[in-house]
Amino acid sequence: MKCSYKRIIILLALLVPLYVVPISVYAQQPFQTDDADTTERGTFHFEFFNEFDVLQRSFYPARTQNTSNFKLNYGLTDRIELDCDIPVITIFNADVSPLGNPMGNGDLDFGVKYNFRQEKRGSWLPALAVANYVEVPTGNVEKQLGSGVTDVELYGVAQKTLPKDFTLRANLGFLFTGNDSTGLVGITSLRGAVWTAGISLVKEINSKLSLGGEVFGGWTGNRALRESQLTPLVGVIYAVRDNFSFNFAFHGGKGEGSPRVGAVVGFSMDFK
Repeated sequence: MKCSYKRIIILLALLVPLYVVPISVYAQQPFQTDDADTTERGTFHFEFFNEFDVLQRSFYPARTQNTSNFKLNYGLTDRIELDCDIPVITIFNADVSPLGNPMGNGDLDFGVKYNFRQEKRGSWLPALAVANYVEVPTGNVEKQLGSGVTDVELYGVAQKTLPKDFTLRANLGFLFTGNDSTGLVGITSLRGAVWTAGISLVKEINSKLSLGGEVFGGWTGNRALRESQLTPLVGVIYAVRDNFSFNFAFHGGKGEGSPRVGAVVGFSMDFK
């Protein structure tokens, strides 16, 4: 129950500014493919999502996983964004598991993103950004909540506005050390040399509603391990007001690191 009280307190504290300072929210969640935009200088951007996944059969006696993720960005400048996020993970096992249904925090993430080129009207060149993340092993390894290793990832982002209110985004990343796992979802058995890539296409239906799809994947440089992740997703973003939006998505997966099926629901908000 302590964890539930903490979540309620955090959410209430963060929701108070929602009615005080209206700031535009940029849309990335529920997609894994990052955008090239950065949070406005002096502004906080908060995201929360809850993801429920049916795991691959090879993880038995683990059957499903629930991940609640809390993410906070801060605009250090108009082009540099700082990030910190931590997941709270619950793994639901069959009765034969000696672990029961472990629950706790996962691995803590710190990151920085730099937008070095903004999109310009009339130019065919996309907006470009680069991000670097370090994930420290704060999750319990014995309970399968953490990886037990420090992850270091660098990835690039390209973003292009297309005709008819479409936005195309693409990511390409490389984990120098560590792995791509959050609990049991992701590439878990390799300690380094993991490539990640994602591409999303989002259509703005009107000023409040956007629909989109993406394919996000990861694979290792060692074919002998046969570890891979390929997750197609369809999602919806609905802006309740300028600084607050809800989102939800459904996804499936192929490969050891992907869930068989899953659903995501969350919200995003900006405040000063």
